[in-house]
Amino acid sequence: MIIAVMQGKQAKKTHKSRLTRAFALFAAFFLAAPYLGGFSAHAATYEERQAQMEERKNDPVETNQYAHWPAGPAIGTDGAVLLEANTGTVLYAKNPHKRLYPASTTKVMTALLAYENLLLTDEVTFSHEAVFSIERGSSNIGMDEGEMITVEEALYGLMVGSANEVANALAETVSGSIDAFSDLMNEKAAALGCTNTHFTNPHGLFHEEHYTSAYDLALISAEYFKSNLLIQVGSTPTYHFLPTATQPDDFTLHNKHKLINGEMPYEGIMGGKTGYTSEARETLVTCCERDGMKLVCVILKEESPYQFTDTVELFDYGFSNFKAVNVAENAADYAESDNSFFDLGTDIFGVSGSVASIDPEAYVVLPKSASLADCTTQITYGDTIDEAGALAEIGYYFGDLYVGSAALTVTIPESASAGEAEGADAMDFDLNGSEVFAADTNASSSTVYVNIKRIIFFVIFIAAILIAGSYIYALLSGMNLSLNRKDRRRYRRRKKEATRPSRFDDYL
Repeated sequence: MIIAVMQGKQAKKTHKSRLTRAFALFAAFFLAAPYLGGFSAHAATYEERQAQMEERKNDPVETNQYAHWPAGPAIGTDGAVLLEANTGTVLYAKNPHKRLYPASTTKVMTALLAYENLLLTDEVTFSHEAVFSIERGSSNIGMDEGEMITVEEALYGLMVGSANEVANALAETVSGSIDAFSDLMNEKAAALGCTNTHFTNPHGLFHEEHYTSAYDLALISAEYFKSNLLIQVGSTPTYHFLPTATQPDDFTLHNKHKLINGEMPYEGIMGGKTGYTSEARETLVTCCERDGMKLVCVILKEESPYQFTDTVELFDYGFSNFKAVNVAENAADYAESDNSFFDLGTDIFGVSGSVASIDPEAYVVLPKSASLADCTTQITYGDTIDEAGALAEIGYYFGDLYVGSAALTVTIPESASAGEAEGADAMDFDLNGSEVFAADTNASSSTVYVNIKRIIFFVIFIAAILIAGSYIYALLSGMNLSLNRKDRRRYRRRKKEATRPSRFDDYL
């Protein structure tokens, strides 16, 4: 708490200077505690927490129970998940659905909603409640009631400075009140697939009903790291506030995330967020991209500094044991030739590509010793075609573990004009069969045509078979007719001979 306050604005106002001095005295007392006889109780608490951390290393790791899946490390966190953000593949899971307190990693959701609902140039005004409803001494950047900053500045204050009053002000700017914003947070969490999350505030200060799980927080973080702007904000080691007409102070914020600020350099870090309360203990969210994979690591309830070493250990585990496998380049089950009768184009005699093809960007995440052939698949059909023209989705499973999916999409020729591309919406598909037909209501629209050349070839081929069959049938029938005539002549001759009078009758 002391460090969080001291990294805020220095001597901003007279009353803030008094607060700074008061906290400095408190810090001095805290540091002198070992010599005043008060250290023994603190040491016992520390030892107990270290013992609890060591005991948690014996907790089972869920992903270690799956056959042929690389075994993950034993770490002292109470909940942890390593998620590949683009595929949704869970590489490592320890108590992934256990409800735990997120502390300031809550601000990942706050930043996401502010980004989605506000413009960067919008102004954020600090109300009395935003400034004074937070716990005294909790993390802040010293904003005063009535001051204003832009949304962009507020995002940096939130993610770099972990400022609780900024979280409140953003919440009020988005939803009008902190309670209404908390409702929005819960709605967003549910939409992202979170089932063990409930937020009561935008900053993460302790509340019994404010909780999440490692898996849910990984889902929220994966959504956050889809935005290049939020990646930039979340990966900033320092941010300099300049004075303005509505915020008169000049000060610099320093990020406490060691994988971001350079204390523990690690290749590929895209950003993250720290968190701490006495109830939550140390919490941490980090994203790292390397080798074609985008990994999100969530650590909940750990002791310092092991939230950082756990994260490095899990990233090392992920990048050392897994690989990204492009589906289109390795799948043989859904070749484009299966749809060769149906093509897109404006020339009915031209071949411009198959209607259905696998998304060329889709990949799955597999152990380095495995291949796509080791996976089983499950196809899911949608009720309607989505905006991207997806016909269906192929889900891939390595044993019982989901490892990614690929969309079967409608291929639009690159040469198609903008007007033609819009016409693709007129296409109808029978998702339970193979029939594809065009509902062309616009002459300039791109239409799905049956490939005439293939159809003509097919018709000629069938006709040739029928003609050859007729000829063979006629030939065989003629042979049978000739044989029947010979049989009839032989039969009449024998019958005539049988009825002719015998030459010996004259002697009777």
